[in-house]
Amino acid sequence: MNRLFTITFFIFLASTTKALVKLPSIFAQHMVVQRDKPIAVWGNASAGEKIRIVFHKQVKSVVASQSGAWKIQLLPERAGGPYEMTITGENTIRVKDILVGDIWVCSGQSNMEMKIGNWGFIHNYETEIAAANYSSIRQFEVPLTTATTPQTDTRGGEWLLCNANNAAKFSAVAYFFARDLYNTMHIPIGIVNSTWGGTNIETWISKSSYEKSSSFSYLMNGLKEIKLDELIIAKQNKYNQRIAEIKTRQIALGSDTTAWKQVDYNDQNWGSLQLPGIWEDQGLDYLDGEVWLRKTIELTNKNLVEPASLELAMIDDMDETYMNGVKLGATNGYNLKRLYTIPKGILKVGKNIIVIKVNDTGGGGGVYGKSADMQLLLGAQKIALAGSWKYSIGLMKETQISADPNSFPSLLYNAMIHPLTYLGIKGVIWYQGEANAGRAFQYRTAFPLLIKDWREQWKQGDFPFYFAQLSSWHADYGNSKIGSTWAEIREAQAAALNLKNTGMAVTIDIGDSADIHPKNKLDVGKRLAAIALNKTYHKKNTYSGPELSTYKLNGNTIELNFKFAESGLMIKNANGSLQGIEIAGSDQQFYPAQATIVGSHKLLVFSKAVSSPVAVRYAWADDAGAANLFNKAGFPAAPFRTDQWKGITEMSKYQMAFD
Repeated sequence: MNRLFTITFFIFLASTTKALVKLPSIFAQHMVVQRDKPIAVWGNASAGEKIRIVFHKQVKSVVASQSGAWKIQLLPERAGGPYEMTITGENTIRVKDILVGDIWVCSGQSNMEMKIGNWGFIHNYETEIAAANYSSIRQFEVPLTTATTPQTDTRGGEWLLCNANNAAKFSAVAYFFARDLYNTMHIPIGIVNSTWGGTNIETWISKSSYEKSSSFSYLMNGLKEIKLDELIIAKQNKYNQRIAEIKTRQIALGSDTTAWKQVDYNDQNWGSLQLPGIWEDQGLDYLDGEVWLRKTIELTNKNLVEPASLELAMIDDMDETYMNGVKLGATNGYNLKRLYTIPKGILKVGKNIIVIKVNDTGGGGGVYGKSADMQLLLGAQKIALAGSWKYSIGLMKETQISADPNSFPSLLYNAMIHPLTYLGIKGVIWYQGEANAGRAFQYRTAFPLLIKDWREQWKQGDFPFYFAQLSSWHADYGNSKIGSTWAEIREAQAAALNLKNTGMAVTIDIGDSADIHPKNKLDVGKRLAAIALNKTYHKKNTYSGPELSTYKLNGNTIELNFKFAESGLMIKNANGSLQGIEIAGSDQQFYPAQATIVGSHKLLVFSKAVSSPVAVRYAWADDAGAANLFNKAGFPAAPFRTDQWKGITEMSKYQMAFD
């Protein structure tokens, strides 16, 4: 589950009175500056103050404007270092250990934000951290901040050297991307990590781009009708009222929770929740804190077998779980499945009590996931636990409301992107779209708008913009029969390849149907790096899987031709049977199909269920992990469809959070 945090607003004020020279936060020890491009250095000082900069063999001066702002352009430098930069005015600042190399801005939501060694715990994180000894790879993480107007500085931040002490804090995708670049190019690589989990694309686009976009002009009208501070006050009042109502319901229950895990505790006055299910969707709006859940089950002699265990799907964020008053275990991690062993002698004939103490730190809270993942396992027997559970609130955390980054467009652009736009960069890698899946059709417009916007704001031409296509996840279990938001968002992402200097890493084969945050970030980073090495650094490596180029109807067969299949098409695993391929006639009903590879780049598709096929779809589902068409270089084919039949997201449009 994606996380949203509430972060207060800030404004970077340029002093117009006597002031010390000040640099933006990104100018700090261990920074990387972009090679082979003019190096911009900027900041604030007193009005009219003379600023002198010394860097490597360059010396330049500038006079601060009446507002105190100043900017100097140094000449391009070749890769190298370390160097020191000295900035002198009324005071002197020395920035040490600066490397000249390539800077890549890494942005998006949680799958780009996910670090090597914290909440996600990627595959082999301990080994990766121990081996992360690359002093020429460095990361600057932009602090989570929102702002209503474009800012000139981030709210702090620091450059970290890539070593075993710091690697856990690096974006996993960005690190693996940077590592492959460094190991091939042997130049310093700077990662500017500007990410926020759960955020939609609209918050990352500038207001000026919306004003010029006919597709989003309605947003500008909305911004004139309401002020953000008024929205925050309204949300705070609503929150206070809701919390007061919940407190009133809880007064009679008291606050002593020590007995709540015991078998003989009387929970008759407790409320009811349906599990799995987030409690904010069941009347406990805005509730962060501690909630206790109890369920009674009856067992017979036939049930008391070994081994016994308790499966509880996923719990947001932390839990302590008890069976008949005995603690089975505790887990911290909102996207981790719970499975606890039940020691011999705990279960008994008759009434048994399962108790879960859930601690939610923010966002949605409770037990969530598939109903089938909530069960008591007794040898070969399974007792379903989904359904009604008793609940009571043990502790409520009161919160000062501020606008989350999805409340209005441009909030993250203003605070977390605009302060970087003077910075010379090599390019951008992007991993986002989960939060926009329900508006996938509109993403066809929004995503190219963002790419063009950032290129315009940086004023560094059509720099490389490479992105990860969404991986496989069950989402709403969508497919060709009922529609798939995730298939539609993947299609919208792929459409951005029509823009210059873009590239897409396909990841459907390395997802996790049960987890929106798949743990294999190594291959995501490597595939993005493969694109960069080929398209930006002009290596001759393979960087893409097969992409549909043309198709032809031929009686009861459809012929598909692919590009990026020079090494030949390959059906991976499944005994040579292509999975995820479907075919439909004019009735628009899709059926599983068979496929035969012809030559190196051609696929013939047919099905006995469709005598006159008109359309083919491949990997058209939320969870497309079984799809197994690759090229012989090992890259997966991109999902596709040959039809243009109306999807399920065409009528969904972005709206600002007025309530």
